[in-house]
Amino acid sequence: MTVRLKITIAGLAVAALLAGAAGFVLGRYYSDNRKPNFEKEYVLYVRPGMTVEQVMDSLYVGAGTIRPKSVERAFAKMEVEKNMQPGRYVVEPSAVSMYVARMLVYGWQTPQNMTLSGTLRKKDRIAQRIGSQMMVDSAAVADALNDEAFLAAYGFTPENVFALILPDTYEMYWTASVKDIFDRFKKEYDAFWTSERKAKAAAQGLSPMEVSVMASIVSGETLKAFEYPIIAGVYLNRYKKGMKLQADPTIAFCYDYTLDRILKKHLTVDSPYNTYKHVGLPPAPINVPPKACLEAVLNPESHKYIYFCASPAFDGTHRFAVTYSEHLKNARAFQRELTARRKAKAAEK
Repeated sequence: MTVRLKITIAGLAVAALLAGAAGFVLGRYYSDNRKPNFEKEYVLYVRPGMTVEQVMDSLYVGAGTIRPKSVERAFAKMEVEKNMQPGRYVVEPSAVSMYVARMLVYGWQTPQNMTLSGTLRKKDRIAQRIGSQMMVDSAAVADALNDEAFLAAYGFTPENVFALILPDTYEMYWTASVKDIFDRFKKEYDAFWTSERKAKAAAQGLSPMEVSVMASIVSGETLKAFEYPIIAGVYLNRYKKGMKLQADPTIAFCYDYTLDRILKKHLTVDSPYNTYKHVGLPPAPINVPPKACLEAVLNPESHKYIYFCASPAFDGTHRFAVTYSEHLKNARAFQRELTARRKAKAAEK
């Protein structure tokens, strides 16, 4: 073999090694930066204090990582262990390892829907609802709901804070602080109370806060949304006549919603929220009323009803009356049906 041939063979071998090395490097680059690496969409929650190993394990199981080594290389290159930020991250099947690593380092979160709906009548329950959906501790939310100085910045107090919260679905970052959440509440509250709605409130002889108070009573009376404007009309009729509102939900509030039934003896409770003893509205809302209840007070059904009671159909609806005698007739019909149902139930035993 000639010297020239040996040199040529050596050169080709080196070239092959370099080509192989380049191919290996390019292959890894493509694997980490261009090739999708997950089988399914996954919502990855990174909590404060989590280790990078816990995050990778969550990815491997939840997103169905195809090439774990690719994730390890990308995380090492981006120093995810040192730089990752808490948050809620949506990992798509089309995502590459390097994008996920950058997402965690730069905090590219996907917003979370925080939904407040249904019956909201106790602060601890509201705090739990928020804490179960957001990173914030529910105890911190509960503290804020009772913090005079904190709420004063929003123009509210621990007593009337229910009016600040409008049931809705709020799109927010999962890592939002307590202040961020209350800032959003105030933003939505201000947006709701347009000049048009304030004018409607004034037309009813109410301030926005008084509308919230009245709406909270309406909310406590029925779960049937179509009845909201009718019941709002009843209470507004009483209010404008200077009558006592005599609203059972205010009695329930006085007993911190611990009563199974409201009896005559409960109506004498000593509280400014007892609308059987005091004329006018109670001092503050007794729950967080739905927007539909607020709208019902602003746009009540026009009628002359003064009284109402549960329907003997036991379907959650009510019967309404203009006169007390008519109301008594409705009440007796309900009582007869209640008695009949109790007898039938007792006979089954």
